[in-house]
Amino acid sequence: MPERTAVFTLDNNMAGKMSRLLEDKVAMVTGGAGGIGRATSLILAREGARVAISDVSVEEGTETAEQIIAMGGDAFFHSADVTREEDVENLVSQIVDRWGRLDCAYNNAGIEGAIRPTIELSLEEFNHTIAVNMTSIWLCMKYQIKQMLTQDQGSIVNAASAAGLVGFPNFADYVASKHGVVGLSRTAALEYAAMSIRVNCVCPGVIDTAMVDREAKKIPGIKDLALKIEPLGRLGRAEEVGEAVAWLCSDASSYVTGHPLAVCGGALAH
Repeated sequence: MPERTAVFTLDNNMAGKMSRLLEDKVAMVTGGAGGIGRATSLILAREGARVAISDVSVEEGTETAEQIIAMGGDAFFHSADVTREEDVENLVSQIVDRWGRLDCAYNNAGIEGAIRPTIELSLEEFNHTIAVNMTSIWLCMKYQIKQMLTQDQGSIVNAASAAGLVGFPNFADYVASKHGVVGLSRTAALEYAAMSIRVNCVCPGVIDTAMVDREAKKIPGIKDLALKIEPLGRLGRAEEVGEAVAWLCSDASSYVTGHPLAVCGGALAH
């Protein structure tokens, strides 16, 4: 199934929601080449932010930036492997060199993991999932917070998962990485709250993206199972997660920090 492409323009019905929550803010999005990352990048731009997009997929990441520019926004793409410290440091430096600051960030880059029973995982598979899903978020926060401390404010949103709040069989590496993201977010929130830097995370349920399509090929019937336990009776949309991220990035959520926000259609309410 092809990647869903989130496209917003100023004359579609999304424009009617334009509240400009992030007017004149500078935002950073990792994993912005597609799926939730692309949808969120476009929503942040719709809300008035200048958006720096990063990914290892250069063509698709550049396309995200071009979509923002086409809708009248300000954006650029910078290729980075967020598991590499030098890449992350350089990415944040590029943003500050271009726009002078960094107000908010969505650390979204991630993978679904190996999808197999715990004892069948190899050490290499486990370490790779932890590096992409958790270590990369720690690296991003390290350099984002350093910059935000010079500004006396900032808001960071990290991509966790419903699997960061409960367990799922055959997803040991993924579940461990996402629980780690929740823990990292809570810890950083406590460390920097007094400096007016907020850190939260979003915990999406099953969202209709290419990642879920890949999982469905490995585990037949997983979408049908998700629909059975989903109170809203459907999969989530990438832009629904993006709307939550935009709110957490904005001053509208100024009294929210250290919170793992479930965007799961009620699945975790069972």
